[in-house]
Amino acid sequence: MSFGQFSVPKPTNQPVIDYAPGSPARASLKAELGRQAETTVEIMPRIGGRSIATNATAQITMPHDHGHVLGTYHKAGAAEVAQAIAAAQDARKDWGALPWEQRAAVFLRAATLLEGPFRDRLNAATMLGQSKTAHQAEIDAAAELIDFFRFNVAYLSQLYADQPISGPGMWNRLEYRPLDGFVFAVSPFNFTSIAGNLTSAPALCGNTVVWKPASTAILSGQVLMELFEAAGLPPGVINFVPGSGATVGDPVMAHRDLAGVHFTGSTGVFRGMWRTIGERIAHYRSYPRVVGETGGKDFVFAHPSADANSLANNLLRGAFEYQGQKCSAASRAYIPESLWPAVREHLADNIRAMTVGDVRDFRNFMGAVIDKSSFQNLKGAIDEARANTGSTIAEVIGGECDDSKGWFVRPTLIVSNTPDSRTMCEELFGPVLTVHVYKDAELDQAYEACATGSEYALTGAIFAEDRVAINDAVERLRFAAGNFYINDKPTGAVVGQQPFGGSRASGTNDKAGSVLNLIRWISPRTIKENFVALRNTRYPFMDAE
Repeated sequence: MSFGQFSVPKPTNQPVIDYAPGSPARASLKAELGRQAETTVEIMPRIGGRSIATNATAQITMPHDHGHVLGTYHKAGAAEVAQAIAAAQDARKDWGALPWEQRAAVFLRAATLLEGPFRDRLNAATMLGQSKTAHQAEIDAAAELIDFFRFNVAYLSQLYADQPISGPGMWNRLEYRPLDGFVFAVSPFNFTSIAGNLTSAPALCGNTVVWKPASTAILSGQVLMELFEAAGLPPGVINFVPGSGATVGDPVMAHRDLAGVHFTGSTGVFRGMWRTIGERIAHYRSYPRVVGETGGKDFVFAHPSADANSLANNLLRGAFEYQGQKCSAASRAYIPESLWPAVREHLADNIRAMTVGDVRDFRNFMGAVIDKSSFQNLKGAIDEARANTGSTIAEVIGGECDDSKGWFVRPTLIVSNTPDSRTMCEELFGPVLTVHVYKDAELDQAYEACATGSEYALTGAIFAEDRVAINDAVERLRFAAGNFYINDKPTGAVVGQQPFGGSRASGTNDKAGSVLNLIRWISPRTIKENFVALRNTRYPFMDAE
């Protein structure tokens, strides 16, 4: 029971720590990296507040040092999935009935804990387990996740305040109930903050959650669970069930009380889940909400008026930060002949100079790709491009691959003779940028190739100094990207500033980091209360003249 209409703390974006040489923050993070690297952990499913051993284990290793075992994790099986669903169902009534400000307080406290004692722990786990540099871990696991927690609380308050008008003698109200069932959250390896948001956004709205993390992000997932519990999250509200996609997903998708899916991952997997829901739609208690952010083949389009130096620098950051393993990473570019010589020289020089290696060495710009499968896929695409040099491919710069110690793929520039080569169209999810050089006089054709050259529509960028050209690009590429950037790289969306999501094969565009996403996790109920007693059934029009 609440006695008051409460205003929540006004959110502001979390400052990003730079970890400069000699700073206390750098020393503290390095110490935590050393501690975690020297500790072998055992991670189990966390269900209803209890850790459950399954004895079906797998190793957790560093992508940049794949011989270094960080620990083991227990894979959830059918029995554990059933327990997780039961725990979520058992927790539903009390959690959903808790006053909203009490739920909000859990995640506001989580933000404060992450700002303080959990910051190094989660950043270090993300660096070691997912091969992120200190900067990439900081903007993800710390700053963005803190922002998700705080801004979502503010958005929920804003949502609850949206009420209907009331006519004379009545009071109309709108209550924002949680969904009628549990939510299945499926998170990827590449952003710890996404894992935190996929689980916490539905929970904040009063839902309970069964969470399957990526098998290559178990270490940071365990720290997230510890953070939630330290913040006061009751048992069973979020249940951590690592395991294979089919083993966890199949029984969850078959359950009658599935009320929603909050997903980030591959387009193929998401389409399969949607297909399963469609085939079983009459089986569910309610129509499940399906929210997904999937793949991207994100573009940079340069107009002849673009600043060549800024264009090249943004391509380097946009394509190669975190080894290109971002849904938003720049992976195809359209550059006019008039700018290409200067842009090519700048790209080639910096690609050769880019440092790649162990993320514990803060001098490195890039770490390793996530696992052997990713390494082999990327190496195959690069080798194929080299084999086609002189036909569909003009040249390949960089792209050296070495898996002797870690899954290292150096930054790669592929210059395509056509706008429809494999690497111009297919999502590779790695440090591979493909450029098509178009004739300045064929600007219209280049726009058309950009707008239609991919099934995805996640992020994209236009570089131009000519204002008319910028306006033209905004119009021509309106449906090619859900997040559109002008004279900036297509990565780095900030909560509260650039709500994130795309359409077409890139997902449902429900905009993580905005009130639009929270709307998907509530089921409104309209309440009309009449204060005037009805005395008869007749209407005035029925009276005699």
